[in-house]
Amino acid sequence: MPTKPSKQLETLPNPNPERDYEISFEAPEFTCLCPMTGQPDFATIRITYVPDKKCVELKSLKLYLWSYRDEGAFHEAVTNKILSDLVKALDPRRMVVEGDFSVRGGIHTKVRAEHAKKARGQRPEATKVRVEHAKKARGQRPEARGEKS
Repeated sequence: MPTKPSKQLETLPNPNPERDYEISFEAPEFTCLCPMTGQPDFATIRITYVPDKKCVELKSLKLYLWSYRDEGAFHEAVTNKILSDLVKALDPRRMVVEGDFSVRGGIHTKVRAEHAKKARGQRPEATKVRVEHAKKARGQRPEARGEKS
C-alpha cells in the first residue's frame, strides 16, 4: 500500500520526562505552493523542541510535512501553522519552527516561530521583565544586582 500525505501527527511517550533535553529535526525537502502564482516554494523546515510528556513520531511528521506539497501557503502562515499543529499535538515545554525558504523573486525568506510554556500563575509580562532584568544585570557584581554574595 503506498504511503500518503496526512495531517495526523502521531505521538509517543517521552522516555525521560523528568529531564529537559532538546530534539531537533531538519526537513530539507519541504514544498508548498505560492498562493499568488501556484508555483512551488521550496524550504528547509527546522524544528527544535524540549518535550514534556510526548514526542512526535517521525514517520507521521514526514507525512504531515508532505501534506503541504499541493497547498497554497504564505511562508509566514505555513511556518506558524506547523508550530501551532505541533504544539497542539505535543504540548512541549519549548519549541521553535524555522522555515528557510529558497530564493524567489530575488528574496530569501526565513521565518522563525517560537512557543514556550508559561509557569503556572505567571503573567506573560513577568517572563519578559525577568529577561530584560537579566540582560541589564549582566556583568555586575551580585550585590550591585541586589543579591547577597
